[in-house]
Amino acid sequence: MSWTKIAAPLAGQVIGSVTDAFVIAEWRDPGGPPGPPRLIAPPHLHRSDDEAWYILEGILRVRVGKEEVEAHAGSAVFVPRGTPHTYWNPGPAATRYLLVMTANIYRLIQEIHAMKERTPAALRAVFTKYDSELFDG
Repeated sequence: MSWTKIAAPLAGQVIGSVTDAFVIAEWRDPGGPPGPPRLIAPPHLHRSDDEAWYILEGILRVRVGKEEVEAHAGSAVFVPRGTPHTYWNPGPAATRYLLVMTANIYRLIQEIHAMKERTPAALRAVFTKYDSELFDG
C-alpha cells in the first residue's frame, strides 16, 4: 500500500520522518542588523549525508568548503557529504527556504533542538552520534 502526504502550505511543517529516506522542511530566518554572520548552523560536515537548500524568499549565504555562495529566491545550493559547510541570512530582510536532508540529518537537528544545554562538548557528542563533525569556526 502506498500513500502520499501533502503539506499545503508546507510552512512550519515537515514532509518525511526519521524513518524515510529524506525529509523536506520549510524554515525562516528573520534577518538582523549588519555585522558578522549570524550562523543558522555552526560550521560542520556530514560524513554520510548530502544536504540541499532551495530559497523561496530572500537570500541565504552558504559556505561550502572554502567557497561562499549567495543564493537568492529561486536558487538552490547542494552540499555533498564530507564537505564542511554553514549558512546564514546575510541581510536585514527575512529569508524563507526549504531544507532537503536525509532522515539522519533530521534526527540530528531534532536532538539538537531538544537539548537542555548546548555546551560545546554536548554538541560535539550529538554530531558524532549522527556521523557528523562540528568545527570551531
